[in-house]
Amino acid sequence: MGYYEDDNGFGSRKKPKDNKRGYFFSGFIGAVIGGLVVSLTSPYLMDNQTNENQSDAIIEKTGKENNSDSIVQNVSVKVETDVTKAVNKAGGSVVGITNIQGGNVWTQAQEAGTGSGVIYKKQDNSAYIVTNHHVVEGANRLEVTLANGEKIEAKLLGSDLWTDLAVLQVDGNKIQTVAEFGDSDALKLGEPVIAIGNPLGLEFAGSITQGIISGLERTVPLDFDGDGIPDWNAEVLQTDAAINPGNSGGALVNIAGQVVGINSMKIAQEQVEGIGFSIPINTAIPIIEDLEKNGVVKRPYMGVSLEDINEVPIYHQQQTLHLPDNIKSGLLIAEIAPGGPADQGGLKQLDVIVKLDGQEVNNIIDLRKHLYTKKEIGDQLKVGFYRNGKYQEKTITLTGEGR
Repeated sequence: MGYYEDDNGFGSRKKPKDNKRGYFFSGFIGAVIGGLVVSLTSPYLMDNQTNENQSDAIIEKTGKENNSDSIVQNVSVKVETDVTKAVNKAGGSVVGITNIQGGNVWTQAQEAGTGSGVIYKKQDNSAYIVTNHHVVEGANRLEVTLANGEKIEAKLLGSDLWTDLAVLQVDGNKIQTVAEFGDSDALKLGEPVIAIGNPLGLEFAGSITQGIISGLERTVPLDFDGDGIPDWNAEVLQTDAAINPGNSGGALVNIAGQVVGINSMKIAQEQVEGIGFSIPINTAIPIIEDLEKNGVVKRPYMGVSLEDINEVPIYHQQQTLHLPDNIKSGLLIAEIAPGGPADQGGLKQLDVIVKLDGQEVNNIIDLRKHLYTKKEIGDQLKVGFYRNGKYQEKTITLTGEGR
């Protein structure tokens, strides 16, 4: 094969003759081989490209290369529901209450128990807290723990055994949140509610439990003197929101963040769960107002000491009191206060009360309920009773003395 000289003077092999068929065949083979190479290597190229993009994303988020096999990313999710809104509104008004008892020159005062309370009012330089009577009972000193953990001294303004309510006063300058009262009469069965308090002590302060209204106008018998005989029937709301020791005095809140009850009791039996009780706020408000203003709840007073005739032997029912055989219930006047409403109204010792304002009275709870919920100081009360076996009626004027 000869050589030829190009335009620049460089030597080369002699230019071959033009062969179009050879060019076509060579190009076809090259295209086939190139396609195979691309198809075999493209997954690798795509994976490599993906890894490069992920690496770029990491570097963009963190500002530095990340050599780990996985991507770690912190995601912040904003969750807001009706429940969280209600808790945010009312939670800051629920406080812890520590009952401190004892202490003298020989011994140091000790914590006797803890409970919860609800800040319901702030006026001038003072704030007011409602809690349970049994939370503050017997205290020599009371300490309030605010939602932010700060502790302040509290003054007991008043306490009421029958409704299990008490009111405290604290320095208002450190109070930020005040509860809003709702309407407990408007509650419906199945309505969602939230209990806020300090179950088992301040270690679990501000705990939240959720449930529903399980029952309205429930009646729970209470025995204050431990004699096994109920002294009072508390009318309460029933809820399955968990209420444990330490929750007492805390808030039962509706979905609008309004306080509809003051948590008070729990049935403590192994076989019973999900039954808690709360004092309806509409029942509590007049008691709270009385305790704040007067230190006591002013209730009508009859001036008598009573005994259930079921506790009187049958012999004395028949031979001493001369009660008719059909009288199976009533209240015996065991003692009468000189100059009291009953004495001035003409009632006497050994009279057996069976009616008040025309309504039958079967026991002491019936009498107290009639006096404390239907009558006020200064009201007239018609008393139906048996004296020496004969039915009579007298009208007395109730006072607020003695209680």
